[in-house]
Amino acid sequence: MGWDRRRSPLSPGGPSLPPSPVPPRPALHQPDATMRRPRRFLLRMALFLVAVGAVAAVLGPSMARFFMANPALNSLILGVGLIGVILNFRHVTSLEPEVRWITAFSQGKASVSSAEMPRLLAPMATMLAEHKERGRERGRLTLSAPAARSLLDGIAARLDENRETSRYFIGLMVFLGLLGTFWGLLGTVGAIANVITTLTISSDDMTRVFADLKSGLEAPLGGMGTAFSSSLFGLASSLVLGFLDLQAGQAQNAFYNGLEDWLSKQTRLGTGGSLGEGEQSVPGYIQALLEKTADSLDDLQRTIVRGEENAMATNVQIRDMAETMATLTDQMRTEQAVLLKLAETQADLRPVLAQLSESLASGAKPAAAEDPLSGVAGHVRNMDAAVTYMANQMVQGREQLLKELRAEIKMLARTIAATAAPGTSGLGGGGGPSMPPPRGER
Repeated sequence: MGWDRRRSPLSPGGPSLPPSPVPPRPALHQPDATMRRPRRFLLRMALFLVAVGAVAAVLGPSMARFFMANPALNSLILGVGLIGVILNFRHVTSLEPEVRWITAFSQGKASVSSAEMPRLLAPMATMLAEHKERGRERGRLTLSAPAARSLLDGIAARLDENRETSRYFIGLMVFLGLLGTFWGLLGTVGAIANVITTLTISSDDMTRVFADLKSGLEAPLGGMGTAFSSSLFGLASSLVLGFLDLQAGQAQNAFYNGLEDWLSKQTRLGTGGSLGEGEQSVPGYIQALLEKTADSLDDLQRTIVRGEENAMATNVQIRDMAETMATLTDQMRTEQAVLLKLAETQADLRPVLAQLSESLASGAKPAAAEDPLSGVAGHVRNMDAAVTYMANQMVQGREQLLKELRAEIKMLARTIAATAAPGTSGLGGGGGPSMPPPRGER
């Protein structure tokens, strides 16, 4: 019971192990700012459409007259052009979910479930899902250069597929305009042939001849109006779709360049690339062995860091245990002092009890005094029983306190043994001091 908390190296006032510095984990790089702003291209496209609408409003009467030259064909051209405009806007807006997914993934908030899988970046999301556990533990993705190149090639192919539709619509507008032109020219040629065939020139009535010629030329002129109006609307729609496709292409190029820069920051270059003359490349199996060794070293570093963190946590637990044991020691000292006082009280009562016993045994006092003496004797017996009960309770409390203290010491010994076992096996050393078994297990 002479253990002092002030002399314990595990107490808060004693020497403690310095906390080992934990190296910070590098975070994933954030996407480029140009990649995160595809809306500026949408703004350009919207402003261009507003300008086109303003020009059409200024030329409204003329445009209406041109449109009425052949309403069916011109409506078809404008309808197809509207579909092309919607597709170009959709190509730009479809980049927003991809950018949000990359940003969320770089922040560790994105998942690779089928419900949230991006459409354009599906191959990259699948490949990153395979590297997620290992890459997240390191705080950095470890993509090889060929893997990053294959990802970029696949994404570039998907972007080209999207732009093929826009290019087709641009060509389709030119084709529809030419189709209307040829349609109108065919009608014009047929009408001119009909006029020439039905025209009869006689010297009797030249006025009638010119009237027939004028009425016959209305059909060819209508065909010319169809030809030129369809060409006008087709080329104008092609011009609008060409500008929108240009903006969509710039948005996709900005997205692709930003994605390439982001992947280049996550890529680990190998040493088996193309070399100059006179140099020798590292064999493939040695390259794989070196990469495996680097991965093992990273795993070992993380294991050491976790071991240091566990050691620090164990040190804190040991300090708490030391404080608890010091508190138990103080309580046991207090109980010992109380027991000593009880023993002294019993020692002081012993002569008085002896005198009372002698007085009762001698019978020298009169009978009138026997009743008070008998009452005092009963009171003394009650006091003796109470003191005996208190002593038994103190002994039981001390035994229970000792049992709890032994259980705490056993738990502390098992914790120290469990903490020391992984460090001894992982570092390959067994020369450190071992903890003695608890008192209850010897």
